[in-house]
Amino acid sequence: MEFLTSVFAFILAIGILVTVHEFGHFWVARRLGVKVLRFSIGFGNSLWSRTAADGTEYVVAAIPLGGYVKMLDEREGEVDPAEAHLSFNQQGRLVRAAIVAAGPLLNFIFAVFAFWLVYTVGETGVRPFVGLVEPASVAAEAGFAYGDELEEVGGRKVASWEQALYALLAAAVDAEDLPVQVKREDGSEARLYLPGQSLGELIKDEKGVFRQLGLNPMGLPPVIGEIVAGEAAERAGLRTGDRILSSDGVQVPSWTDWVRMIRERPGQTLNLIIQREGAELNLALQVGQHQEGGRTHGRIGAAVQVPEGYFERMRSEVRYDPMTALKLAFNRTGELSWLTLKVMGKMITGNASVHNLSGPISIAQTAGKTAGYGAIQFLKFLALISVSLAVLNLLPVPVLDGGHLFYILIETVRGKPLSDKAQEQAQRVGIALLISLMLLAFYVDLIRLFGKV
Repeated sequence: MEFLTSVFAFILAIGILVTVHEFGHFWVARRLGVKVLRFSIGFGNSLWSRTAADGTEYVVAAIPLGGYVKMLDEREGEVDPAEAHLSFNQQGRLVRAAIVAAGPLLNFIFAVFAFWLVYTVGETGVRPFVGLVEPASVAAEAGFAYGDELEEVGGRKVASWEQALYALLAAAVDAEDLPVQVKREDGSEARLYLPGQSLGELIKDEKGVFRQLGLNPMGLPPVIGEIVAGEAAERAGLRTGDRILSSDGVQVPSWTDWVRMIRERPGQTLNLIIQREGAELNLALQVGQHQEGGRTHGRIGAAVQVPEGYFERMRSEVRYDPMTALKLAFNRTGELSWLTLKVMGKMITGNASVHNLSGPISIAQTAGKTAGYGAIQFLKFLALISVSLAVLNLLPVPVLDGGHLFYILIETVRGKPLSDKAQEQAQRVGIALLISLMLLAFYVDLIRLFGKV
């Protein structure tokens, strides 16, 4: 079901964003007097088609990885002299540039609308409470402590870990010292600084940003709630209310970490230090086993104890009035666009890891996860991919919209277009670059999926 959900969500996301992009080209071309022959969502064999009264063919094709708008063009075949004025190639430079730029522009507009809708309806996140701070980490040296709540990152107010992440990424790309305002568990305020040199290293590694800094979001405390009769936890002598302090000498900061430890150690014996009624005890736990998805995982038969009011305390809800939401939506779209460009530039110069790339597998997995989280999360995912699609298409690479705009710029400077031969050679280079990028992204996806070899 997870696989099917990811595939369906991926097709839906790509279908929406490609339709938005191609509709931009289509709508502006029609408004500026260029005849459109075909509007296709997808490539390959046609699954559905309809020809309108004006002769435009609308197509849904079998391969949902793109689309195109085919316009009347004398360079691609014979054109009835009576319709020559409707050809794309017969239009002035400004008209052609407007048609080419309309696709990426509509992707930007879609992102602004999506973010505006999210901010207006309201989004729920996880409040940025700090959990375990890894010893000798960047965060530890900066002075972060368990229970700190991030209030401002780089001068921006943050209400969730997601907002904190974007602020950290922006600073990481610029490698600037980053001030972070925190509220301590005792209610006092502190201003801490993350060094720019350390932040600059974040995008050179494939690991998560917070993990590299040594910051762990606060999770449920590792306290035993229910015990399943006859299973490993009961046999070891664990009781409701016991807090797991360490396992084989490794600190257990949260219930999530405890579950991960158990699942990774089927059949093993763990030496635990627990806290019970204020006293510390040592216990030996023989981890049980169970089969799941064709693999053997550890199991002890225990559930977490959820403190009263925990979820209310950890939940962050943010909602804005329509005008404020619109301003924030424009800002978010602009910041993401600039951040995308800067990360691309650093990958080219070797100052950022290629693991920042996402191929179809990663996009499909993320699409499935965000769709499972709800409409708001899926909408934010669509906005992010829409911005990425717009920025990528505006790069001055032949076969992309940015390449066509570059041709028009050259034509403006030279006073005449490039020769057909020069454009053909540039197209080959552009196609080779795109195929190389797609293969690299797919390779990175496979590494994420199966691990390094």
